[in-house]
Amino acid sequence: MTFQSEVVNIGGVYQVALSGRLDSNTSGEFEKSLQALFQSAECRALLDFSALNYISSAGLRVVLMTAKRAKQGRGQLILHGLQPHVREVFEISGFLKILDVTDNREAALTRFGI
Repeated sequence: MTFQSEVVNIGGVYQVALSGRLDSNTSGEFEKSLQALFQSAECRALLDFSALNYISSAGLRVVLMTAKRAKQGRGQLILHGLQPHVREVFEISGFLKILDVTDNREAALTRFGI
């Protein structure tokens, strides 16, 4: 299964839907697309993991680097919809303690004030 991401700007929040496998083969292009989003200050983005089946350490690195870029630019990054096996990877890595993660899209949009 391949990786795909789709970006939609709704109300000033970039909503990025992920699907497939985010690994060392697919993380480079995804990182470039996220870097482009966070070039402007105060960018707000929501990463939807509900259709993501797998994430490797390379994928985790992309998410972490994006979170750092968001913070540096006074932006905001929220993740939601982590499947149990993907959530476990985030939990084991300790990322759930340092990233903003919600259970569903509605909770994430509420944090953005939408």
